[in-house]
Amino acid sequence: MFLSLLKRNRFFQHFTLRLGFSVGLIALSTLNYGFDNQGIATIWEYNPKTKTYAIPSYFLSLLNSLNFIGFGFGLYIGSIISARYGRRMAMFCMSLWAMMSATVLVTATRKEQVLAGRILNYAYIGMELATCPPFQAEIVPAPIRGFAVGTYQTSLLLGGIIINSVCRGTSTLTTNAAWRIPLGLFYIVPTIVASCVWFIPESPRWLLLKDREQEARESLQRLHGSNASYNVDEDLALLKLSLLNEQNKGKYMDLFRGSNLKRTLIAMGVNFFIQATGSPFTAAYGTLFVQSIGSFNAFNYAIMSSCLNFFCCLVAISITDKVGRRPLLMIGSFLQSIWLFTMGGIGTITSPSLSQKQVIVGATALSSASLCFSWDPVNYILTTELPASRLRDKTQRVASIVNIVTNFLFSFFTPYLLNAPYADLGSKVGFIFGAFAVCSFAFAFFCVPEMKGKSLEDINQLFENRVSIMQFGKTSLTNEVDSTEALDP
Repeated sequence: MFLSLLKRNRFFQHFTLRLGFSVGLIALSTLNYGFDNQGIATIWEYNPKTKTYAIPSYFLSLLNSLNFIGFGFGLYIGSIISARYGRRMAMFCMSLWAMMSATVLVTATRKEQVLAGRILNYAYIGMELATCPPFQAEIVPAPIRGFAVGTYQTSLLLGGIIINSVCRGTSTLTTNAAWRIPLGLFYIVPTIVASCVWFIPESPRWLLLKDREQEARESLQRLHGSNASYNVDEDLALLKLSLLNEQNKGKYMDLFRGSNLKRTLIAMGVNFFIQATGSPFTAAYGTLFVQSIGSFNAFNYAIMSSCLNFFCCLVAISITDKVGRRPLLMIGSFLQSIWLFTMGGIGTITSPSLSQKQVIVGATALSSASLCFSWDPVNYILTTELPASRLRDKTQRVASIVNIVTNFLFSFFTPYLLNAPYADLGSKVGFIFGAFAVCSFAFAFFCVPEMKGKSLEDINQLFENRVSIMQFGKTSLTNEVDSTEALDP
C-alpha cells in the first residue's frame, strides 16, 4: 500500500533519479548565497575603546550595498555565459569564481578587505541567479516546476541555518578563527558543483535554441527516460513547435513589444516588491537590529529565525504547484502587513517594556517568515515562467537588475533609517515596509497571472492569445501535435 501511495505522489511520478540529482546539484550552489547572506550579517568588529562589538553605520551601509556592484556584474556575465555557452558552463565558471572570492575573504586582515571580498563573492551570486532558476525551470515538467525552482530559495535558507549554527559555535573564540572558520565554508559548495556539474544533462530548451536537436533529444531522454510513461519524441516535438511559433528574435527590444511588455513589467514588479517589503531589513540587518533592542541573544535569534524561514519556505514550495502562485503571494503580503505594522506601532512607545521588545523581535521574525512563505520562493518561480523561450535569459537579466537596484537602495539607506544620529526610526521602519506590503498585495491580485500546472510553452501561448490576468489560471490549451511532423526539418 505504501509503495502504491508513493507511485501516485506527484514528486515520485515526475522525478527520475537523474532529474532529482540535477535539480539538487543546481540548488546546492545556492547554499553559498545563504552562507554570505547570514555569515557576514553575524560578523562584528571589536572596538577596544568601548570594549563592545559593533560595526559603524557608514561601514554597515557600505558592506550591505556596495556588494550589489558585484551582483550586477555577475548577473550580466553569468547571463551572457549561460546564453552563449550553456547552463552547465555558467555553473562551472561561477564555481571557480566563488573559490577565488572565498580566498579573499578568508585571508582578510582588515574590514576593507572583507568588503572587497564580499563584492567579489556577490559576483558569484549574480552569476548564480542568472543561471540556476532558469536551468531548473527548463528541465522539469510543469506539475513540479514550482517545487523545483523554489529549491533555489530553500537552499539559500538552509545555508543560513548552517552558517548561523557554525557562527554560534565559534562566537566564544577570541581569535580570528571565530570568523575565519565560518567563511571557510565558502570553499565547500563550489568545489562540489564544479566537480559534478558535467554529470548532469544540459538544458534541452537551450540546446534547441542552438539548433542542437539531437543533443536536446538525448538530454530529454537522460532526464526523463526512466519514467515509463514518458514519450521523448512527443515532448521534443512540443518544444520545437513552440519555438517555431514564437515571433521573438531574442533582442532586448522584444521585451517591450506586444505581449512581452506585460510579461516584462510583471517580472520587474515582482522583483521590486520582494525587496521593498523588507527583505534587506530582515536578511541583512535583522540580527543587528535584534542585538540593538537587547531583549534576545542575537545569535540564538539568527538560528531561530533561519530555521523558521527554512520551514516556511519548504512548506511554500511543496504546495505552490497545488495551491498556486497568486494565493501564496497575497497571503504573504497580508501577513507581512500585520507583522510590520505591529512592529512599527510598538516602536512609537517611548520606553517599551521587555515584553513589548520581545513582541518587536517576534514580529521581525514573523515578517521574515511570511516573506519566505511567499515572495521569496515564488519570485524566482514567476521570473522563470513568464518569459518567452528566446527571451528567458534577457528577461531574467532585466528583472534581476530591478531586484539589485531596489535591494541596493534599501540596503544602503536602512542603517540610516534605523540608527541615531540619523533618522533613528528603530522599529518604526515597520510603517515604511508595511505600506509597501499593502501595495504588494494589490499588485499580486491585479497583475500576477496564475501559472501553476502549465508548461512553459502553454504559458507562452496564453500570453500570445492575450488572455486576461484573471482568466489565466482558468484557461487551458490542448497541446496535441503530430510528433513526426514537428520533428521534421
